[in-house]
Amino acid sequence: MFAARTLFAFSCLVLLALIMLPSGAQAQSADADNGEVVYFERCVGCHGDEGDGLGPAAERLNPPPRDFTLGQYKFKTTGFDDIVPNDVDLIRMIRDGMPGTAMPGWSDVLSDQEILDLVAYIKIFAALDEETPSDQVDYGSQIATSPESIAKGRELFLQDDRCAECHGQEGRGDAIKKLKDDNGERTWPRNLTKPWTFRASNAPKDIFSRISVGIPGTQMPSFADPVSKKKLTIEERWHVANYVASLAETKKVVAPEKTVIKALKVSDALPTSPEDALWQTAESATFFLVPQIIAEQRFFMPSNDTVTVRALFDDETLALLVEWDDRTKSIPGDAKAESIANAEMSEDAIAVQFPVTIPSGMEKPYFLMGDAANPVNLWHWSSGSTEAPETVSLMDASGAETLAAREAAPAGMAGEGVYRDGTWRVVLRRALTTGDAENDTQFAEGTLIPVSIFAWDGSNSEVGSKHTLTTWYWLRLGAPGGGSSYIAAIIVALSVGALELWWLYSVRRRRVAGQT
Repeated sequence: MFAARTLFAFSCLVLLALIMLPSGAQAQSADADNGEVVYFERCVGCHGDEGDGLGPAAERLNPPPRDFTLGQYKFKTTGFDDIVPNDVDLIRMIRDGMPGTAMPGWSDVLSDQEILDLVAYIKIFAALDEETPSDQVDYGSQIATSPESIAKGRELFLQDDRCAECHGQEGRGDAIKKLKDDNGERTWPRNLTKPWTFRASNAPKDIFSRISVGIPGTQMPSFADPVSKKKLTIEERWHVANYVASLAETKKVVAPEKTVIKALKVSDALPTSPEDALWQTAESATFFLVPQIIAEQRFFMPSNDTVTVRALFDDETLALLVEWDDRTKSIPGDAKAESIANAEMSEDAIAVQFPVTIPSGMEKPYFLMGDAANPVNLWHWSSGSTEAPETVSLMDASGAETLAAREAAPAGMAGEGVYRDGTWRVVLRRALTTGDAENDTQFAEGTLIPVSIFAWDGSNSEVGSKHTLTTWYWLRLGAPGGGSSYIAAIIVALSVGALELWWLYSVRRRRVAGQT
């Protein structure tokens, strides 16, 4: 009995002590003055001195940096008509960053206290530092994902073009509609099949938040708004969230360790159509596309970010299937295409690059269309216009300034492209060997052959040197041959990984030094 009374008395004393403690001792308090110091060390380069998103780096960034003075916090969990975010919403964006943008995560640079201080300072730009949220997202009871829920979600997604109006029938953002945000900046609907581009994750709960709140300052509305003709109940929003989460195309996710396109040898006739079922027997490899920022004219605003390749071959011919998601089918002269394109529209195009001479060791041509000592071939396809059909050509280059096209047929080359539901699928075929070994790549089974990809989105004003590209990867026809080239590929992959880590470390170190 005595022990019980003692424990009770001790508990009362602890509770009394906690009550009497100042609030700052029970929870972290934010210091906006220190937040200002952090802001001018880390954030001013993009977001500007006044927080208006007009920092020196802004003109090179797509999407542009957030303008904090407007108080438009796009990814929040407060009510759809409440402009004040929860602090945890801003903390999350700073801590984790925003995929698909230039906004990095700062968790390994800033302490929790510094992030909290920064949030307090950022809110001052829109005079929200003294405001508190008046409403929160009502999540109700979460509905677990299931085939039934996903089916209901798809029905609601497509119903009256509720979501498909912007995101397209299959969620790839390919609806023929030109969008701009409240600042007049060009925006594109999210490609829902690429969850790694979601700004605030593709967890069903986060998707539910976006459906409920919308994305302030953009055309993404709130489907919790009671006056909306397309309003969804809480239960319906969970079904749509589960459906959207199910759209992730896991087979098209970039795997850094996958650096070899493995061509499968077949006995059946090689496919000429991009939609031939035989392509599914070949293993796919997906690579990042990055903007060309080396040669004039440099390009900083890409719209396409990945490309997927499959390869088949027989005793005489190599066939490649190149796939990439593109929100627009860029056909100059087509009224619908031109209505959503940028001012200078051109054709969509793809090119696959090979060295003319297959290297026996580590040396490869310069990745941007070769060099004088190491020329390259490019298998080039373009979408055509309303006045001319698609074209396939063979191009030679020994540097970006020396690119020259020639007829594809004499080298046994042909191709065909199909655009469907926001994805281009292009087949390119060529004879394994030609009668011109001096100018044409000669393919041999079991050999590792360097390969890279160039892509142009015509609706995004990509033409000439304005394009995206990959680094060098490898194509292997059939089983590995000699071990030396395969080991070389592994060494190159490790070297690329090491260089990327070094680059990331250098960038992070510059940020730590305040040199953003």
